[in-house]
Amino acid sequence: MTIDQLIDDVIAREGGYSDHPADRGGPTRWGVTERIARAHGYAGDMRVFPRSEAAAIYRRLYWLRPRFDQVAERAPALAAELFDTGVNMGPAVAARFLQRSLNGLNRNGRDYPDMGVDGQIGPITLAALAAFLDTRGPAGERVLLKAVEVLQGERYIALAESRPANEAFLYGWLANRIGS
Repeated sequence: MTIDQLIDDVIAREGGYSDHPADRGGPTRWGVTERIARAHGYAGDMRVFPRSEAAAIYRRLYWLRPRFDQVAERAPALAAELFDTGVNMGPAVAARFLQRSLNGLNRNGRDYPDMGVDGQIGPITLAALAAFLDTRGPAGERVLLKAVEVLQGERYIALAESRPANEAFLYGWLANRIGS
């Protein structure tokens, strides 16, 4: 999938305007919160926030800035999941899921050293990803993707447990964000 297809999928999944009372994000359109839209120069009513601006924000903040594009060079399915997770939970959370998973799958440092889990994809994370994929082959990406999704699912459940209002979203999160 290309980033344009990933953005189209996110926008289709997120839908148009929403201002759900249980959603702390407040008014959103195309899945972009009013806070993010304002931070990127949009001053209008969120009900008419342009799709093109949402797409530009997704590309810049959730694909290029967190370097998921660089992950895609070696592991496109994993990068797609990191992008989607980043949109829903924040790119740093998605990057930490990747780092934690890579640390847990390095066979006690025999394949590559543990890294700091800082939520930033840089040369160390990319080198660990390359070493993991070189060691594990094509099946490795699928296993790494499962590990990231497990962490994502656990976080959704923890969010619902810590804030009962989030239970309104748990079914949809699990149905539409895990393994999709």
